[in-house]
Order: sequence, then structure tokens, then C-alpha cells
Amino acid sequence: MSPDLVIRGGRLACGTAAVKADCLTDCLVKDGRILDVVPHDPDRTYECESVEATGLVLLPSLIDAHAHLREPGQEYKEDIASGLAAAAAGGFGHVMCMANTRPVNDDASITRDMLDIARRSHPHGPRLHPIGALSKGLRAEELAPMADMAQAGCIAFSNDGLPVASAEFFRRAVEYAATFERIVIDHCEEPTMAPAAGMNEGVVSATLGLKGQPWVAEAAQVARDVLLAEYLNLPIHIAHVSCKASVELIAFAKGRGAPVTAETCPHYLLLTEEACLGYSTRAKVNPPLRTQEDVEAMRLAVEGGVIDIIATDHAPHAEHEKEVEFDLAPCGISGLDTALSLVMSLTPGQILSEARVVEAMCHAPGRIFGIPVNRFAPGDPADVVLYDPHHRWVASRETMRSKSLNTPWLGRTIMGRVTAHFMAGRRIV
Repeated sequence: MSPDLVIRGGRLACGTAAVKADCLTDCLVKDGRILDVVPHDPDRTYECESVEATGLVLLPSLIDAHAHLREPGQEYKEDIASGLAAAAAGGFGHVMCMANTRPVNDDASITRDMLDIARRSHPHGPRLHPIGALSKGLRAEELAPMADMAQAGCIAFSNDGLPVASAEFFRRAVEYAATFERIVIDHCEEPTMAPAAGMNEGVVSATLGLKGQPWVAEAAQVARDVLLAEYLNLPIHIAHVSCKASVELIAFAKGRGAPVTAETCPHYLLLTEEACLGYSTRAKVNPPLRTQEDVEAMRLAVEGGVIDIIATDHAPHAEHEKEVEFDLAPCGISGLDTALSLVMSLTPGQILSEARVVEAMCHAPGRIFGIPVNRFAPGDPADVVLYDPHHRWVASRETMRSKSLNTPWLGRTIMGRVTAHFMAGRRIV
């Protein structure tokens, strides 16, 4: 069978199953699927479309398990079309978007509208996967109609940035979601301990005279969730883990066989609370950036598999919303454009292995949430990212696709970038 597309001479990323690491390959595509991956022969010719990938790394399209695309209701920050454009440019072929829209995505009609917008704006991908609200209006008073929403296309459920204080309510939500094979994702934050402070409680918060949130506010809720997961024997996914204590609790739970999975974000692997010095609101995020000890713990947890997923927690805000006093600014970092480049910056020094990056940003979220992924085996979807590890670029309005530029890396030089992105063999970047 002859291919209809060949991606020639790229290096297949470590962690894929097709050929040994560091081997230059030709990736053969037929009818939107991987036909074969063979060692590269510069003298071989193909009677089809050919894309030159010399010097580039071939990655599977990534999955972002945690993003905020703001539509409906806050399109001035981001909309589905711009968010998916940023995702495509950043190497993400699938985006799971949170429910804190206006109105909240707590009804099947809203879910269907979001999916329709995504299909019309990006018919060939990236694919949108709405995360439905756990409760009506995110108020944690009444369960959302999760069965209808799952049927409409919600891939999981979460109360997102408004964590559920009642353990009993949260238990019932997990049990209900499990009846139609959906996972609950929890933003772990004890709601009486400086909620959404955006600043870690510690030396830096004291220096700046800001109210901070202690690590125990996150860890206390993680402890509740992992115990419930074990007791119920039902899966719970912990969102954006930021501190060492949470990692230790998750490791403890996994050691006992609890069906717990967890994610962290690039900023928790690269930045400490010191990024907030100078009252930098671009570094204000929830949960807050922590200490160097926490950063080291997060890196070890990702490399060791205690943390399953690296997600962006893409949280776009308009410039005028961030250019206010620190206490008044919203929490959030825009991450779809930059996440892959930032995470891959940790691989040259072996802080993270390339295989773990592929697992944490593609294979693990695909396995946990049931999204088909490309492992470069025959029959897999031909969702392929070409990544140039030597490309230098500056994060700016000219280089980012998101509407919002609220990132601590704005104006900074970043090494490595996506140069092309294919979904089902069709080029989308």
C-alpha cells in the first residue's frame, strides 16, 4: 500500500514504540493514519506529498487536560477559535476545557454549542473536549445534569476553581459520574484558607506584605480526595498539583492502590514564588507558585510517574485585568503557546526525560480520559508534531496565537518551537 504523505528524515521522540530512539525515520501516512515508520534512507523516493523534517523531532499531537477557553461569556480574554489556534501552534491536538464560562457549562445545550463552535472554527483540529460543571452554577449545592452532559460530549466533570467543601457532596458527585464512566477532576484548595490568594505564604509574601496561601490548603484537600478514591474505589483526578506535601500524599495513595491520578503545570516545574517579586501579576496563579523545594519535588514526581500529566492550566486574561494591584489581579497564566517549549527545556539536562514528556503530555492523558493517541504504530491517527529544539523565539504578540499574553515569559527568549502540526495527516500549522 502506497502512502499519500511522507514526513522524511525526522528523529522520532523517545517514548514512542515504532523504532529505537535517535533513529532518523520516514513516517508514512495513508488515509489519515500511520501506515509505517521506517529508517530514513536519503536515496529513497516516494510518489506522494513529502515533508522534509531533517533536524526536527517527531512528537505525537499533545493533549491538554486542563485549559480555560472563556467562551461563552468572556470572549475578550479568549474564545474557542483563538484558544484552539494557540493549541495547534503549541502542539496540542486535543484540548479539555473547563466549565467556568459565563454561563457555566452546566447544561447539555451549552456543551453542544461549544463543540459546534469548535467544529466550525477548526474543522480539522485541534479537537475540543468540554469538561462539564460538577454542580449547577459551580455552587456545590445541586449536582449538574451530568448524564445529559456526558451524552452531549463532556469528557469529565469538575467544579474547577470553586472547590467543593462538603465531602459528602463530593462523594455523591464522584459516584454519579462513575455511573457513566466519567472522571471527576478536583481543584484542591481548602476553601477557608486564603482562597485564590495567588501568592504562597512564606518569606516572599512577608517581604511583599501580601496575604499568602499555605501549602497545607492544597494538601488538606488532596488528602480528603485520595482517601475517598481509595474508599470508593473510584477514580479521582487531582488538578494542578503545586507542592511537595501533595506529591507525598498522592504517592502514598497510589502505593495503597487508590485509583488516583494527578497533573501539574509547566510553571510549577520552572518557577518559584520569587517570580512574584516586584508584585508581578503575570506570576499570580492559583494554586500559587511555591518554593524551590516544591519545584524539585514536582520534577521528581513527574519523572517518577507519581504525577501522571503535565497540563497547561491555560488561563487567559486581558491586559487591563492584570495591570492592577497584586491583590486585585485575577489568577492565571496563559500557557498553550509556550507549554511544550518550556517543558522540553528541561530535557537537555535530563531533569525530565523526553520519554516522560511524551507520556505526560500525550499518552497518559489519552489513557486516563479515553482519547485516541498516536504512538507511531500502524493504524494510529496520523497526529504528528514537528518540533525544532534549536529554534529561538521571543514570546510576544507577534509570536503567540492566544488573545492573552499574561505569561511570566512575555518578552523572554524561549528555546524550541513547533514548526508544523498534522492531524489525521492534514497540516493545521
